[in-house]
Amino acid sequence: MSQSNMEQHNQLKRTMNSRHLFMISLGGVIGTGLFLGSGYTISQAGPVGAILSYLVGGFIMYLTMLCLGELTVAMPVAGSFQTYMTRFVSPSLGFGVGWLYWLGWAVTVALELLSSGLLMQRWFPDSPVWMWCAIFGVVLFLLNALSARAFGESEFWFSSIKVSAIILFIILGGAAMFGFIDLKNGQPAPMLTNFTESPLLPFGITGLLMTMITVNFSFQGTELIGIAAGESENPEKTIPKAIRTTVWRTLVFFILAIAIVAGMIPHQQAGVIESPFVVVFDSIGIPYAADIMNFVVLTALLSVANSGLYAATRMLYSLSKEGMASKKLGAVNGKGIPMNALLITFAIALLSLLSGIFAEDTVFMVLLSIAGLGAQVGWISISASQLAFRRHYLKNGGKLEDLKFRTPLYPILPLISLILNLLVLVSLAFDPEQRIALYCGVPFMIIAICVYQFHFKKKLEA
Repeated sequence: MSQSNMEQHNQLKRTMNSRHLFMISLGGVIGTGLFLGSGYTISQAGPVGAILSYLVGGFIMYLTMLCLGELTVAMPVAGSFQTYMTRFVSPSLGFGVGWLYWLGWAVTVALELLSSGLLMQRWFPDSPVWMWCAIFGVVLFLLNALSARAFGESEFWFSSIKVSAIILFIILGGAAMFGFIDLKNGQPAPMLTNFTESPLLPFGITGLLMTMITVNFSFQGTELIGIAAGESENPEKTIPKAIRTTVWRTLVFFILAIAIVAGMIPHQQAGVIESPFVVVFDSIGIPYAADIMNFVVLTALLSVANSGLYAATRMLYSLSKEGMASKKLGAVNGKGIPMNALLITFAIALLSLLSGIFAEDTVFMVLLSIAGLGAQVGWISISASQLAFRRHYLKNGGKLEDLKFRTPLYPILPLISLILNLLVLVSLAFDPEQRIALYCGVPFMIIAICVYQFHFKKKLEA
């Protein structure tokens, strides 16, 4: 085999278009945070505060995606922000970010599989949870092992089900809220009473800030556009289009859905119900409302797991290409799949799954907290990398007009993005439930940086 053929054989294949990219990013975002967690947000922040929380979270997402757009169009690589961090900010930080993000998604895959198995108990109460975890795990592995396009196509249909459910919810819920559809038992249409009769912020600014942390995490997953950039057709066109459609559609879906939930369910009741979506569908009189939403949430969980397995595999592949992991993990098969990276990622997900069953309150909680931190650190690295990239680009004679996608108002917007993302990270210290993420994540990053300095740095410089 010639040198050029070997290089081509060892590369990912550009087989995904903007339709796939858009749905992949939605697949990482629309999950249980919206379908199940939205009630908690409304109960803590009130109807108006919940909408404000999602607007702020959406604004941070928008700024971060603007930064990602410039980077991915200029350098469409599978490792995305890990590669940018390594090249333009610091190799040791890039090493730490890459491994944290990889572990975060691998653990997330385990969490979603475990949650999916528990959901199946509704229909098959006598079946063991591990059986469903195994079935779903094998299906997702095969989808990722077939080809990047097979993954993209499956994610398109997973996400389509979720998006269809949200659109249906907004239309029917809105119609019921304003009296165009009669509610069960002759209840009057609530109109805007839940907004006008609720206190502006039931638990003050503290309640609002606590929900902002949760909401910001619920938007994470949009950065998967960057991870998939290395396998997208014509990235100069597909990436900006995917980023624009993802940002505004995600915001519209989230804001309208939250407004309907807040309008239909008093905030005092919103935090104690399992899924506000089920309550709304049931109040309209839709038969099997709980079963329908169980199916939609199941799809959402599998979609996030599918995206997570893909993202973690590509991050491991990227780390290998940067000389920060074994070269074997960068090997790509004839279908363009980094199979070794996929196998290792899947194995770690399965080990995490076992800890979720046997050490739920200890090992699994630590892994789960690191998972939550991984995406936030990823967003911080995107903002920091854009600032460093633009400076490096201009310093080396690059022309602004040659950048096919530019982050506007440089350096103001990237700086605001970096500061807001850092504030979200710092705010974890003030939430007792989220604090463990810092206790586990910070030592993990320190260890990773030390490993790079004392092991990989010498190898890369040799």
